[in-house]
Amino acid sequence: MKKYGFMGESRMTLYDLPVGQCATVSSIQAQGMVRRRLMDLGLVPGTKVETLRISPAGDPKAYKIRGTVIAFREEEGSQILVNYEGD
Repeated sequence: MKKYGFMGESRMTLYDLPVGQCATVSSIQAQGMVRRRLMDLGLVPGTKVETLRISPAGDPKAYKIRGTVIAFREEEGSQILVNYEGD
């Protein structure tokens, strides 16, 4: 899990966010149509997200975003940076 930040706050990719943890979207690194799709799904800076579960194979992961459950594969989830206040 890549984490960086200061004063108790870490920035990581959405895909690295542990199950059961919440974070806030800080930026989207994707480009073009993928970026547009993610933003259309409500992933804009400031959006709260929670990792709900991981598939038995490990990919994709399910997230609660704006009251809806959405699954992303590592390819998409690793392009979304989140701020996580945790240990």
